[in-house]
Amino acid sequence: MRPDFVVLGESTGLRLYRGHRGRMEIRVSTRGKSCHASAPERGENAIYRMVPVVRNIERLGAKLRYDRFLGKGSAAVTHIECRTPSLNAVPDRASIVIDRRLTAGETKRSALAEVKKAAGPGASVEVLRYERASYTGHLLPMEKYFPSWVLPESHPLVAAGVDAYRSLFRKKPAVGRWTFSTNGTYTMGIAGIPTIGLGPSEEKFAHSILDRCPADHLVKAAAFYAALPRALRARLSGAERA
Repeated sequence: MRPDFVVLGESTGLRLYRGHRGRMEIRVSTRGKSCHASAPERGENAIYRMVPVVRNIERLGAKLRYDRFLGKGSAAVTHIECRTPSLNAVPDRASIVIDRRLTAGETKRSALAEVKKAAGPGASVEVLRYERASYTGHLLPMEKYFPSWVLPESHPLVAAGVDAYRSLFRKKPAVGRWTFSTNGTYTMGIAGIPTIGLGPSEEKFAHSILDRCPADHLVKAAAFYAALPRALRARLSGAERA
């Protein structure tokens, strides 16, 4: 089944959103030589080799591309681990995971090239893979790369969203984009299905200990979902007549 349009219910604070940055999860690994920690000079510490990599990733984040609508690309080290026989041994392997947010014009290839340059010749760089089974048990492995997407403000779905909102609340909605990521990376970013979003609660509270949702947001969001199909049909009918 392929829908003609998609409406996302992720948090927007009842604003109408039409895009957001993409994202990647990238692993960087460094190798060393293990030895007993009482004589570290006999080995090569993989963690020490990782230290300049982490600093370079932090510097990279300050230099990333900016887009007027989507905002700036970002890079954050979100996980670090090492492999060592014991707490009394020098580790022979260290790795970090980078959460890389992609703004307009940034691609998987360009983002990987930047990280490889920051990591240096002694490190390995790879895109993580998603290999968890669905609730049916079906496994569909894929890279953890999800492109940015923007639906033009002139698109009939965006216009219909504005019409539906105005018919309910007697004012024009704020139109913008998410800071975090949604399933729109697939529906619009990969599948090319026109996508918008409007949802209850504020994005800044999502996935945090402060997560909350005003009760009236639920009612207003549900009313919007009910009103949107009629507004979209009117917009599409008008486009056909034109």
